[in-house]
Amino acid sequence: ELVTKDQLNTVNKMIANKGGRKKLVSYLLDLGMDRSKLEEFFLINFDVSTINLATFEISTDVLNLLTRDQCEKYCVIPVTKVDNVLLIATADPTNIGMKEDLAHLTRSQVKLVFATEQQINSSIEHYYVTGYAYTTLLTNYETEVLQELDESEEKKLDVLDTDPKANLPTVVKFINLMLLDSIKKGASDIHIEPYEDSFRVRFRIDGKLHEVIKPDKAIALSLINRIKVMSNLAIEESRKPQDGRIKVALSDGELADFRVSILPTLFGQKCVMRLLNSDSVSLNLEQLGLEDHQLQLIRKAISQPYGIILLTGPTGSGKTTTIYSALTELNTPDVNISTVEDPVEINVSGINQVQVNKAVKLDFAAALRSLLRQDPDIMMIGEIRDLETAEIAIKAALTGHLVISTIHTNDAPSTITRFDNMGVQPFMVASSLNLIVAQRLVRRVCKDCAKPKNPPKDALLQLGLTKEEIENATFLEGTGCLSCSGVGYSGRVAIYEVLHINERIKDAIFKGLALNDLKKICIDNGMQTLLRSALNKLIQGVTTMKEVIEVCFTDESESEADTQPDESNPEPSRKAS
Repeated sequence: ELVTKDQLNTVNKMIANKGGRKKLVSYLLDLGMDRSKLEEFFLINFDVSTINLATFEISTDVLNLLTRDQCEKYCVIPVTKVDNVLLIATADPTNIGMKEDLAHLTRSQVKLVFATEQQINSSIEHYYVTGYAYTTLLTNYETEVLQELDESEEKKLDVLDTDPKANLPTVVKFINLMLLDSIKKGASDIHIEPYEDSFRVRFRIDGKLHEVIKPDKAIALSLINRIKVMSNLAIEESRKPQDGRIKVALSDGELADFRVSILPTLFGQKCVMRLLNSDSVSLNLEQLGLEDHQLQLIRKAISQPYGIILLTGPTGSGKTTTIYSALTELNTPDVNISTVEDPVEINVSGINQVQVNKAVKLDFAAALRSLLRQDPDIMMIGEIRDLETAEIAIKAALTGHLVISTIHTNDAPSTITRFDNMGVQPFMVASSLNLIVAQRLVRRVCKDCAKPKNPPKDALLQLGLTKEEIENATFLEGTGCLSCSGVGYSGRVAIYEVLHINERIKDAIFKGLALNDLKKICIDNGMQTLLRSALNKLIQGVTTMKEVIEVCFTDESESEADTQPDESNPEPSRKAS
Protein backbone atom coordinates (compact mmCIF):
# COMPACT_ATOMS: atom_id res chain seq x y z
CA GLU A 1 0.00 0.00 0.00
CA LEU A 2 1.59 3.26 -1.16
CA VAL A 3 -0.59 5.58 0.92
CA THR A 4 -3.00 4.85 3.76
CA LYS A 5 -6.56 6.08 3.88
CA ASP A 6 -5.76 8.26 6.91
CA GLN A 7 -2.83 9.86 5.06
CA LEU A 8 -5.02 10.59 2.05
CA ASN A 9 -7.72 12.18 4.24
CA THR A 10 -5.09 14.30 5.98
CA VAL A 11 -3.69 15.45 2.63
CA ASN A 12 -7.14 16.34 1.30
CA LYS A 13 -7.73 18.53 4.37
CA MET A 14 -4.34 20.22 3.91
CA ILE A 15 -5.11 20.92 0.25
CA ALA A 16 -8.54 22.32 1.12
CA ASN A 17 -7.14 24.56 3.89
CA LYS A 18 -4.26 25.91 1.80
CA GLY A 19 -6.15 26.31 -1.45
CA GLY A 20 -4.17 23.65 -3.32
CA ARG A 21 -1.01 25.72 -3.45
CA LYS A 22 1.10 22.54 -3.42
CA LYS A 23 0.93 19.32 -5.40
CA LEU A 24 -0.50 16.12 -3.93
CA VAL A 25 2.88 14.42 -4.13
CA SER A 26 4.50 17.20 -2.08
CA TYR A 27 1.96 16.81 0.72
CA LEU A 28 2.54 13.05 0.79
CA LEU A 29 6.31 13.51 1.02
CA ASP A 30 5.80 16.05 3.83
CA LEU A 31 3.86 13.39 5.75
CA GLY A 32 6.85 11.05 5.58
CA MET A 33 6.06 8.87 2.57
CA ASP A 34 9.02 6.78 1.42
CA ARG A 35 10.33 8.62 -1.64
CA SER A 36 11.95 5.53 -3.15
CA LYS A 37 8.59 3.72 -3.14
CA LEU A 38 6.94 6.71 -4.76
CA GLU A 39 9.61 6.82 -7.49
CA GLU A 40 9.19 3.09 -8.10
CA PHE A 41 5.42 3.61 -8.39
CA PHE A 42 5.85 6.32 -11.04
CA LEU A 43 8.30 4.19 -13.02
CA ILE A 44 6.08 1.10 -13.07
CA ASN A 45 2.72 2.77 -13.63
CA PHE A 46 3.57 5.84 -15.69
CA ASP A 47 6.97 5.00 -17.19
CA VAL A 48 8.35 8.11 -15.49
CA SER A 49 11.89 8.03 -14.11
CA THR A 50 13.41 10.40 -11.53
CA ILE A 51 15.82 13.22 -12.28
CA ASN A 52 18.27 15.22 -10.17
CA LEU A 53 17.94 18.73 -11.60
CA ALA A 54 21.18 19.88 -9.95
CA THR A 55 23.18 17.67 -12.30
CA PHE A 56 21.78 19.34 -15.44
CA GLU A 57 22.80 22.62 -17.05
CA ILE A 58 19.65 23.65 -18.91
CA SER A 59 20.30 25.58 -22.09
CA THR A 60 18.64 28.89 -22.90
CA ASP A 61 17.09 27.45 -26.09
CA VAL A 62 15.23 24.85 -24.04
CA LEU A 63 14.17 27.35 -21.36
CA ASN A 64 12.70 29.61 -24.04
CA LEU A 65 10.17 26.89 -24.96
CA LEU A 66 8.15 27.76 -21.84
CA THR A 67 7.69 31.04 -20.02
CA ARG A 68 8.22 31.38 -16.28
CA ASP A 69 4.48 31.82 -15.76
CA GLN A 70 3.79 28.56 -17.60
CA CYS A 71 6.39 26.70 -15.58
CA GLU A 72 4.96 28.01 -12.30
CA LYS A 73 1.38 27.26 -13.38
CA TYR A 74 2.12 23.57 -14.08
CA CYS A 75 5.06 23.23 -11.63
CA VAL A 76 7.38 22.01 -14.38
CA ILE A 77 10.64 22.98 -16.01
CA PRO A 78 11.96 21.94 -19.45
CA VAL A 79 15.25 20.03 -19.15
CA THR A 80 16.50 19.04 -22.58
CA LYS A 81 15.29 18.45 -26.13
CA VAL A 82 16.52 15.82 -28.59
CA ASP A 83 15.00 15.99 -32.08
CA ASN A 84 11.32 16.65 -31.30
CA VAL A 85 11.25 14.94 -27.89
CA LEU A 86 11.18 17.43 -25.00
CA LEU A 87 12.09 16.18 -21.54
CA ILE A 88 10.13 18.05 -18.86
CA ALA A 89 10.55 17.66 -15.09
CA THR A 90 7.29 17.68 -13.16
CA ALA A 91 6.22 17.25 -9.55
CA ASP A 92 3.00 15.50 -10.59
CA PRO A 93 3.47 12.83 -13.31
CA THR A 94 -0.13 11.68 -12.84
CA ASN A 95 -1.55 14.82 -14.47
CA ILE A 96 -2.30 13.65 -18.00
CA GLY A 97 -4.06 16.89 -18.97
CA MET A 98 -0.97 18.88 -18.06
CA LYS A 99 1.17 16.71 -20.35
CA GLU A 100 -1.19 17.36 -23.27
CA ASP A 101 -1.16 21.12 -22.60
CA LEU A 102 2.64 21.20 -22.57
CA ALA A 103 2.83 19.25 -25.81
CA HIS A 104 0.51 21.79 -27.42
CA LEU A 105 2.43 24.80 -26.02
CA THR A 106 5.85 23.54 -27.06
CA ARG A 107 4.77 21.80 -30.26
CA SER A 108 6.88 18.86 -29.15
CA GLN A 109 6.51 15.28 -28.05
CA VAL A 110 6.68 15.57 -24.26
CA LYS A 111 8.33 12.98 -22.02
CA LEU A 112 7.93 13.53 -18.28
CA VAL A 113 10.44 12.87 -15.50
CA PHE A 114 9.79 13.23 -11.77
CA ALA A 115 11.43 15.88 -9.54
CA THR A 116 10.25 17.25 -6.22
CA GLU A 117 8.27 20.47 -6.13
CA GLN A 118 11.07 22.12 -4.13
CA GLN A 119 13.64 21.20 -6.77
CA ILE A 120 11.47 22.51 -9.59
CA ASN A 121 10.68 25.80 -7.84
CA SER A 122 14.38 26.32 -7.07
CA SER A 123 15.27 25.61 -10.70
CA ILE A 124 12.64 28.06 -11.96
CA GLU A 125 14.00 30.73 -9.63
CA HIS A 126 17.57 29.97 -10.66
CA TYR A 127 17.15 29.85 -14.43
CA TYR A 128 14.34 32.29 -15.14
CA VAL A 129 15.88 35.04 -13.00
CA THR A 130 19.25 34.72 -14.71
CA GLY A 131 19.67 33.07 -18.09
CA TYR A 132 16.15 33.52 -19.43
CA ALA A 133 15.82 37.12 -18.25
CA TYR A 134 19.19 38.04 -19.72
CA THR A 135 18.23 36.44 -23.03
CA THR A 136 14.90 38.26 -23.13
CA LEU A 137 16.52 41.63 -22.53
CA LEU A 138 19.20 40.92 -25.10
CA THR A 139 16.58 39.93 -27.65
CA ASN A 140 14.73 43.21 -27.02
CA TYR A 141 17.97 45.14 -27.30
CA GLU A 142 18.96 43.49 -30.56
CA THR A 143 15.47 44.03 -31.98
CA GLU A 144 15.46 47.71 -31.07
CA VAL A 145 19.07 48.64 -31.72
CA LEU A 146 21.23 46.12 -33.58
CA GLN A 147 18.62 45.71 -36.28
CA GLU A 148 19.19 49.38 -37.18
CA LEU A 149 22.92 48.92 -37.72
CA ASP A 150 24.08 47.88 -41.12
CA GLU A 151 27.33 46.03 -41.64
CA SER A 152 29.42 49.19 -42.08
CA GLU A 153 28.10 50.73 -38.86
CA GLU A 154 28.84 47.58 -36.86
CA LYS A 155 32.47 47.75 -37.95
CA LYS A 156 32.73 51.21 -36.38
CA LEU A 157 32.00 49.85 -32.89
CA ASP A 158 35.63 49.72 -31.84
CA VAL A 159 37.31 50.62 -28.56
CA LEU A 160 37.66 54.32 -29.45
CA ASP A 161 33.96 54.97 -30.08
CA THR A 162 31.58 56.65 -27.66
CA ASP A 163 28.07 55.22 -27.46
CA PRO A 164 24.94 57.33 -26.95
CA LYS A 165 22.92 54.12 -26.54
CA ALA A 166 24.29 53.59 -23.02
CA ASN A 167 21.07 54.97 -21.53
CA LEU A 168 18.62 52.93 -23.61
CA PRO A 169 16.04 51.23 -21.33
CA THR A 170 17.08 47.72 -22.35
CA VAL A 171 20.75 48.42 -21.58
CA VAL A 172 19.80 49.91 -18.21
CA LYS A 173 17.64 46.90 -17.38
CA PHE A 174 20.35 44.47 -18.41
CA ILE A 175 23.02 46.07 -16.20
CA ASN A 176 20.62 46.45 -13.25
CA LEU A 177 19.60 42.81 -13.54
CA MET A 178 23.22 41.71 -13.70
CA LEU A 179 24.13 43.66 -10.54
CA LEU A 180 21.13 42.37 -8.60
CA ASP A 181 21.77 38.81 -9.76
CA SER A 182 25.38 39.01 -8.58
CA ILE A 183 24.18 40.06 -5.13
CA LYS A 184 21.63 37.27 -5.02
CA LYS A 185 24.22 34.66 -5.97
CA GLY A 186 26.68 35.92 -3.37
CA ALA A 187 29.30 36.93 -5.95
CA SER A 188 32.33 38.91 -4.79
CA ASP A 189 33.30 40.14 -8.28
CA ILE A 190 31.77 40.61 -11.75
CA HIS A 191 34.07 40.26 -14.77
CA ILE A 192 32.94 41.73 -18.11
CA GLU A 193 35.48 40.66 -20.72
CA PRO A 194 35.78 41.41 -24.46
CA TYR A 195 37.67 39.06 -26.80
CA GLU A 196 38.32 39.08 -30.53
CA ASP A 197 35.13 37.29 -31.54
CA SER A 198 33.19 37.05 -28.29
CA PHE A 199 32.15 38.82 -25.10
CA ARG A 200 31.35 37.23 -21.75
CA VAL A 201 30.19 37.97 -18.20
CA ARG A 202 31.52 35.94 -15.27
CA PHE A 203 30.79 36.00 -11.52
CA ARG A 204 33.34 35.04 -8.88
CA ILE A 205 31.44 32.96 -6.32
CA ASP A 206 33.26 31.42 -3.36
CA GLY A 207 36.57 32.22 -5.01
CA LYS A 208 35.78 30.54 -8.36
CA LEU A 209 34.78 32.23 -11.61
CA HIS A 210 31.54 31.04 -13.27
CA GLU A 211 30.42 32.11 -16.73
CA VAL A 212 26.95 33.66 -16.59
CA ILE A 213 26.24 34.74 -20.16
CA LYS A 214 27.95 35.53 -23.47
CA PRO A 215 26.18 38.59 -24.96
CA ASP A 216 26.53 39.68 -28.56
CA LYS A 217 29.95 41.29 -29.08
CA ALA A 218 28.32 44.23 -30.84
CA ILE A 219 26.68 45.48 -27.63
CA ALA A 220 29.82 45.22 -25.48
CA LEU A 221 30.62 48.91 -25.77
CA SER A 222 27.13 50.02 -24.76
CA LEU A 223 27.20 47.84 -21.65
CA ILE A 224 30.64 49.10 -20.61
CA ASN A 225 29.58 52.70 -21.23
CA ARG A 226 26.44 52.22 -19.15
CA ILE A 227 28.64 51.11 -16.25
CA LYS A 228 30.83 54.19 -16.82
CA VAL A 229 27.77 56.44 -16.64
CA MET A 230 26.72 54.82 -13.35
CA SER A 231 30.29 55.19 -12.00
CA ASN A 232 30.68 58.84 -13.08
CA LEU A 233 33.58 57.90 -15.35
CA ALA A 234 34.51 59.47 -18.70
CA ILE A 235 32.80 57.63 -21.57
CA GLU A 236 35.10 59.23 -24.15
CA GLU A 237 38.24 57.95 -22.37
CA SER A 238 39.02 54.40 -23.53
CA ARG A 239 42.83 54.39 -23.58
CA LYS A 240 43.54 54.72 -19.85
CA PRO A 241 42.46 52.68 -16.82
CA GLN A 242 39.64 54.23 -14.78
CA ASP A 243 38.29 53.52 -11.30
CA GLY A 244 34.91 54.40 -9.84
CA ARG A 245 32.08 53.24 -7.60
CA ILE A 246 28.41 52.36 -8.05
CA LYS A 247 25.74 52.36 -5.36
CA VAL A 248 22.66 50.22 -6.07
CA ALA A 249 19.43 50.60 -4.07
CA LEU A 250 17.94 47.21 -3.13
CA SER A 251 14.26 46.42 -2.58
CA ASP A 252 14.73 46.18 1.19
CA GLY A 253 16.05 49.73 1.38
CA GLU A 254 19.71 48.70 1.71
CA LEU A 255 22.49 49.97 -0.55
CA ALA A 256 24.97 47.73 -2.36
CA ASP A 257 28.34 49.28 -3.14
CA PHE A 258 30.41 48.19 -6.16
CA ARG A 259 34.02 49.19 -6.79
CA VAL A 260 34.51 49.54 -10.56
CA SER A 261 37.77 49.09 -12.47
CA ILE A 262 37.96 49.69 -16.24
CA LEU A 263 41.05 48.46 -18.08
CA PRO A 264 41.80 48.80 -21.85
CA THR A 265 42.68 45.42 -23.38
CA LEU A 266 43.59 44.28 -26.88
CA PHE A 267 39.96 43.83 -28.00
CA GLY A 268 38.13 46.41 -25.90
CA GLN A 269 37.62 47.60 -22.36
CA LYS A 270 37.47 45.02 -19.60
CA CYS A 271 35.41 45.86 -16.52
CA VAL A 272 35.70 44.25 -13.08
CA MET A 273 33.27 45.21 -10.33
CA ARG A 274 33.88 44.16 -6.74
CA LEU A 275 30.93 44.04 -4.37
CA LEU A 276 31.78 45.90 -1.15
CA ASN A 277 28.89 44.51 0.85
CA SER A 278 29.80 45.47 4.40
CA ASP A 279 26.26 44.82 5.67
CA SER A 280 26.58 41.08 5.02
CA VAL A 281 29.96 40.78 6.75
CA SER A 282 29.98 39.52 10.32
CA LEU A 283 32.66 41.49 12.17
CA ASN A 284 33.16 39.04 15.01
CA LEU A 285 36.50 37.34 15.71
CA GLU A 286 34.76 34.29 17.14
CA GLN A 287 32.92 33.63 13.87
CA LEU A 288 35.93 33.74 11.53
CA GLY A 289 37.02 30.10 11.90
CA LEU A 290 39.93 30.74 14.27
CA GLU A 291 40.90 27.95 16.63
CA ASP A 292 40.88 28.70 20.35
CA HIS A 293 44.63 29.13 20.77
CA GLN A 294 44.81 31.34 17.66
CA LEU A 295 41.97 33.52 18.93
CA GLN A 296 43.75 33.93 22.28
CA LEU A 297 46.98 35.03 20.56
CA ILE A 298 45.15 37.64 18.45
CA ARG A 299 43.22 39.02 21.41
CA LYS A 300 46.42 39.22 23.46
CA ALA A 301 48.16 41.11 20.63
CA ILE A 302 45.36 43.65 20.06
CA SER A 303 45.22 44.35 23.78
CA GLN A 304 48.82 45.62 23.73
CA PRO A 305 49.21 49.43 23.81
CA TYR A 306 51.79 49.52 21.01
CA GLY A 307 53.46 47.40 18.33
CA ILE A 308 52.59 46.13 14.84
CA ILE A 309 50.09 43.42 13.91
CA LEU A 310 50.30 42.29 10.29
CA LEU A 311 47.86 40.25 8.22
CA THR A 312 49.13 38.60 5.06
CA GLY A 313 47.60 36.66 2.23
CA PRO A 314 46.54 37.05 -1.42
CA THR A 315 43.89 39.47 -2.59
CA GLY A 316 40.42 38.28 -1.61
CA SER A 317 41.55 36.09 1.30
CA GLY A 318 39.51 37.93 3.93
CA LYS A 319 42.24 40.06 5.51
CA THR A 320 40.02 43.17 5.69
CA THR A 321 37.26 41.24 7.45
CA THR A 322 39.73 39.93 10.04
CA ILE A 323 41.19 43.40 10.63
CA TYR A 324 37.79 45.04 11.07
CA SER A 325 36.66 42.23 13.37
CA ALA A 326 39.62 43.10 15.58
CA LEU A 327 38.97 46.85 15.30
CA THR A 328 35.32 46.30 16.24
CA GLU A 329 36.44 44.74 19.53
CA LEU A 330 38.77 47.70 20.14
CA ASN A 331 36.21 50.33 19.12
CA THR A 332 35.26 51.90 22.47
CA PRO A 333 34.51 55.55 23.35
CA ASP A 334 37.86 55.99 25.12
CA VAL A 335 40.00 54.98 22.10
CA ASN A 336 40.86 56.97 18.96
CA ILE A 337 41.03 54.62 15.94
CA SER A 338 42.05 55.97 12.53
CA THR A 339 42.55 54.14 9.22
CA VAL A 340 44.15 54.84 5.85
CA GLU A 341 42.72 52.64 3.08
CA ASP A 342 42.53 52.26 -0.69
CA PRO A 343 39.61 51.85 -0.96
CA VAL A 344 37.54 52.04 2.24
CA GLU A 345 35.62 48.76 1.97
CA ILE A 346 33.78 48.58 5.30
CA ASN A 347 32.23 51.60 7.01
CA VAL A 348 32.25 51.39 10.81
CA SER A 349 30.78 54.05 13.11
CA GLY A 350 33.31 55.36 15.62
CA ILE A 351 36.35 54.78 13.39
CA ASN A 352 37.95 57.66 11.46
CA GLN A 353 38.54 56.36 7.93
CA VAL A 354 40.73 58.09 5.33
CA GLN A 355 40.50 57.26 1.62
CA VAL A 356 43.78 57.39 -0.33
CA ASN A 357 43.55 59.88 -3.20
CA LYS A 358 46.55 59.87 -5.52
CA ALA A 359 45.08 62.67 -7.62
CA VAL A 360 45.80 65.10 -4.77
CA LYS A 361 48.98 63.24 -3.69
CA LEU A 362 47.29 61.76 -0.61
CA ASP A 363 49.04 58.39 -0.51
CA PHE A 364 49.55 56.04 2.45
CA ALA A 365 52.73 57.77 3.63
CA ALA A 366 51.26 61.31 3.45
CA ALA A 367 48.06 60.25 5.23
CA LEU A 368 50.03 58.45 7.95
CA ARG A 369 52.23 61.46 8.64
CA SER A 370 49.09 63.55 9.10
CA LEU A 371 47.40 60.91 11.28
CA LEU A 372 50.32 60.97 13.70
CA ARG A 373 49.37 64.59 14.46
CA GLN A 374 45.76 63.53 15.18
CA ASP A 375 46.49 61.95 18.59
CA PRO A 376 45.72 58.33 17.53
CA ASP A 377 45.71 55.30 19.81
CA ILE A 378 45.26 52.72 17.08
CA MET A 379 46.17 53.10 13.40
CA MET A 380 45.11 50.79 10.59
CA ILE A 381 47.02 50.94 7.30
CA GLY A 382 45.32 49.33 4.32
CA GLU A 383 48.60 47.95 2.97
CA ILE A 384 52.35 48.28 3.51
CA ARG A 385 53.86 48.15 0.04
CA ASP A 386 56.98 50.35 0.16
CA LEU A 387 59.87 51.33 2.43
CA GLU A 388 58.48 54.77 3.31
CA THR A 389 55.15 53.40 4.56
CA ALA A 390 56.90 50.58 6.42
CA GLU A 391 59.26 52.97 8.22
CA ILE A 392 56.43 55.31 9.27
CA ALA A 393 54.41 52.34 10.58
CA ILE A 394 57.40 51.02 12.56
CA LYS A 395 58.21 54.43 14.04
CA ALA A 396 54.55 54.84 15.05
CA ALA A 397 54.62 51.43 16.75
CA LEU A 398 57.85 52.28 18.59
CA THR A 399 56.41 55.57 19.85
CA GLY A 400 53.38 54.13 21.60
CA HIS A 401 50.78 53.36 18.92
CA LEU A 402 49.14 50.08 18.02
CA VAL A 403 49.45 49.65 14.23
CA ILE A 404 47.48 47.07 12.24
CA SER A 405 48.15 46.54 8.54
CA THR A 406 48.30 44.06 5.65
CA ILE A 407 51.17 42.91 3.48
CA HIS A 408 51.38 40.45 0.58
CA THR A 409 53.40 37.29 1.29
CA ASN A 410 52.69 33.57 1.14
CA ASP A 411 52.94 32.82 4.86
CA ALA A 412 53.71 34.44 8.19
CA PRO A 413 57.51 33.89 8.33
CA SER A 414 57.90 35.22 4.75
CA THR A 415 56.60 38.57 5.98
CA ILE A 416 59.84 39.11 7.87
CA THR A 417 61.81 38.40 4.69
CA ARG A 418 59.62 40.90 2.82
CA PHE A 419 60.61 43.67 5.23
CA ASP A 420 64.25 42.79 4.64
CA ASN A 421 63.67 43.04 0.86
CA MET A 422 62.09 46.46 1.34
CA GLY A 423 65.23 47.64 3.10
CA VAL A 424 63.93 47.81 6.69
CA GLN A 425 66.64 47.16 9.29
CA PRO A 426 66.20 43.80 11.14
CA PHE A 427 66.46 45.42 14.60
CA MET A 428 63.52 47.74 13.75
CA VAL A 429 61.41 44.77 12.63
CA ALA A 430 62.30 42.73 15.73
CA SER A 431 61.55 45.67 18.05
CA SER A 432 58.15 46.57 16.59
CA LEU A 433 56.43 43.35 15.50
CA ASN A 434 53.90 41.76 17.88
CA LEU A 435 51.99 39.31 15.69
CA ILE A 436 51.73 38.09 12.08
CA VAL A 437 48.59 36.38 10.80
CA ALA A 438 48.58 34.61 7.41
CA GLN A 439 45.24 33.49 6.04
CA ARG A 440 43.45 31.87 3.12
CA LEU A 441 39.84 30.98 2.36
CA VAL A 442 38.70 27.42 1.68
CA ARG A 443 35.27 26.51 0.37
CA ARG A 444 32.79 24.93 2.77
CA VAL A 445 31.06 21.67 1.92
CA CYS A 446 27.41 22.40 1.14
CA LYS A 447 25.29 21.40 4.15
CA ASP A 448 22.29 20.49 1.99
CA CYS A 449 24.05 17.81 -0.07
CA ALA A 450 26.97 16.75 2.17
CA LYS A 451 27.62 13.01 2.18
CA PRO A 452 30.31 10.98 4.00
CA LYS A 453 33.21 10.19 1.70
CA ASN A 454 36.64 9.03 2.82
CA PRO A 455 39.61 10.25 0.72
CA PRO A 456 42.47 7.79 -0.01
CA LYS A 457 44.27 7.01 3.24
CA ASP A 458 47.74 7.21 1.67
CA ALA A 459 47.03 10.72 0.39
CA LEU A 460 45.83 11.83 3.82
CA LEU A 461 48.98 10.46 5.45
CA GLN A 462 51.14 12.32 2.91
CA LEU A 463 49.34 15.56 3.73
CA GLY A 464 50.34 15.13 7.37
CA LEU A 465 47.40 13.52 9.15
CA THR A 466 48.07 10.72 11.64
CA LYS A 467 46.37 7.32 11.50
CA GLU A 468 44.46 8.17 14.66
CA GLU A 469 43.19 11.45 13.19
CA ILE A 470 42.04 9.65 10.04
CA GLU A 471 40.16 7.01 12.01
CA ASN A 472 38.34 9.59 14.14
CA ALA A 473 37.70 12.10 11.34
CA THR A 474 34.39 13.06 9.73
CA PHE A 475 35.11 13.43 6.01
CA LEU A 476 32.30 14.98 3.95
CA GLU A 477 31.86 15.89 0.31
CA GLY A 478 29.04 17.73 -1.44
CA THR A 479 27.28 15.78 -4.17
CA GLY A 480 25.78 18.89 -5.78
CA CYS A 481 22.31 20.36 -5.31
CA LEU A 482 20.34 23.47 -6.24
CA SER A 483 21.44 25.24 -3.06
CA CYS A 484 25.06 25.16 -4.23
CA SER A 485 24.32 25.25 -8.00
CA GLY A 486 25.64 21.70 -8.31
CA VAL A 487 29.23 22.46 -7.24
CA GLY A 488 29.08 20.79 -3.80
CA TYR A 489 30.35 23.87 -1.93
CA SER A 490 28.52 26.78 -0.34
CA GLY A 491 30.37 29.66 1.29
CA ARG A 492 33.94 29.85 2.54
CA VAL A 493 35.79 29.70 5.84
CA ALA A 494 39.22 31.09 6.70
CA ILE A 495 42.30 29.07 7.65
CA TYR A 496 44.95 30.82 9.70
CA GLU A 497 48.66 30.75 10.49
CA VAL A 498 49.22 32.86 13.61
CA LEU A 499 52.82 33.75 14.51
CA HIS A 500 53.40 35.30 17.93
CA ILE A 501 56.71 37.20 17.96
CA ASN A 502 58.36 36.03 21.20
CA GLU A 503 61.93 36.62 22.35
CA ARG A 504 63.37 33.62 20.48
CA ILE A 505 61.83 34.73 17.18
CA LYS A 506 62.94 38.32 17.77
CA ASP A 507 66.48 37.03 18.25
CA ALA A 508 66.23 35.06 14.96
CA ILE A 509 65.00 38.20 13.14
CA PHE A 510 67.79 40.29 14.61
CA LYS A 511 70.37 37.72 13.45
CA GLY A 512 68.92 37.77 9.91
CA LEU A 513 68.38 34.00 9.67
CA ALA A 514 67.44 32.47 6.32
CA LEU A 515 63.73 31.92 5.65
CA ASN A 516 63.83 28.12 6.04
CA ASP A 517 65.64 28.37 9.38
CA LEU A 518 63.18 31.04 10.50
CA LYS A 519 60.20 28.84 9.55
CA LYS A 520 61.63 25.93 11.56
CA ILE A 521 62.01 28.11 14.66
CA CYS A 522 58.44 29.43 14.25
CA ILE A 523 57.01 25.90 14.05
CA ASP A 524 59.15 24.75 17.00
CA ASN A 525 57.64 27.65 18.96
CA GLY A 526 54.12 26.37 18.37
CA MET A 527 53.05 28.13 15.15
CA GLN A 528 50.34 26.12 13.40
CA THR A 529 50.86 26.29 9.63
CA LEU A 530 48.19 27.09 7.05
CA LEU A 531 48.27 23.45 5.94
CA ARG A 532 47.68 22.21 9.48
CA SER A 533 44.80 24.66 9.90
CA ALA A 534 43.27 23.42 6.62
CA LEU A 535 43.70 19.78 7.70
CA ASN A 536 41.80 20.55 10.90
CA LYS A 537 38.91 21.85 8.78
CA LEU A 538 39.18 18.70 6.64
CA ILE A 539 38.85 16.21 9.51
CA GLN A 540 35.96 18.26 10.92
CA GLY A 541 34.05 17.80 7.64
CA VAL A 542 34.10 21.53 6.89
CA THR A 543 36.03 21.26 3.60
CA THR A 544 37.46 18.62 1.25
CA MET A 545 40.90 17.23 0.49
CA LYS A 546 40.74 18.68 -3.03
CA GLU A 547 40.17 22.15 -1.60
CA VAL A 548 43.02 21.75 0.91
CA ILE A 549 45.44 20.79 -1.88
CA GLU A 550 44.32 23.62 -4.17
CA VAL A 551 44.60 26.33 -1.51
CA CYS A 552 47.72 25.18 0.33
CA PHE A 553 49.88 23.98 -2.56
CA THR A 554 48.85 25.95 -5.69
CA ASP A 555 50.94 29.03 -4.99
CA GLU A 556 54.10 27.45 -3.55
CA SER A 557 55.94 27.81 -6.85
CA GLU A 558 55.40 31.58 -6.64
CA SER A 559 56.61 31.98 -3.06
CA GLU A 560 59.94 33.50 -4.01
CA ALA A 561 58.40 35.92 -6.48
CA ASP A 562 55.73 37.02 -4.05
CA THR A 563 58.28 38.00 -1.41
CA GLN A 564 59.94 40.45 -3.80
CA PRO A 565 58.72 44.06 -3.75
CA ASP A 566 57.06 45.03 -7.01
CA GLU A 567 55.81 48.58 -7.23
CA SER A 568 54.17 48.04 -10.62
CA ASN A 569 52.11 45.11 -9.37
CA PRO A 570 52.18 44.85 -5.59
CA GLU A 571 49.46 42.21 -5.38
CA PRO A 572 50.13 38.54 -6.18
CA SER A 573 47.84 36.18 -8.04
CA ARG A 574 44.50 35.61 -6.36
CA LYS A 575 44.14 32.03 -7.56
CA ALA A 576 44.88 30.69 -4.08
CA SER A 577 41.98 32.68 -2.67
